[in-house]
Amino acid sequence: MNVIGFGGVFWRSSNISELKKWYKEVLGIPLDNEWNGTIFPSKEGNETIFSLFKEDSDYFPMEQQVMLNFQVEDMNECVKHLQKLGISLLKEPEKSEFGTFTWIADPEGRRIELWEK
Repeated sequence: MNVIGFGGVFWRSSNISELKKWYKEVLGIPLDNEWNGTIFPSKEGNETIFSLFKEDSDYFPMEQQVMLNFQVEDMNECVKHLQKLGISLLKEPEKSEFGTFTWIADPEGRRIELWEK
């Protein structure tokens, strides 16, 4: 057996309608259907990474078991969009050998990583 990719990411929410609206407005992720989800078709150059962190890692909040990382096409445009919406960055964009990263939080406080390859 070989795993060929992620089939989905699922979590519970105390306010699905508010979260659906936020993800569509802020990140452009449409969730307007009865199953409250979206499909990301594969695009050339897009990657999905599965990575484990030590339980005492401070890379994302200790009380958060999972952190989402969304790949964006243009970090500068992404930051401008977030600023226009009044979404605070938890950290200014940071460049590394792996790309450019920044962090925001959704309305339920989950840290989300945005990444430009």
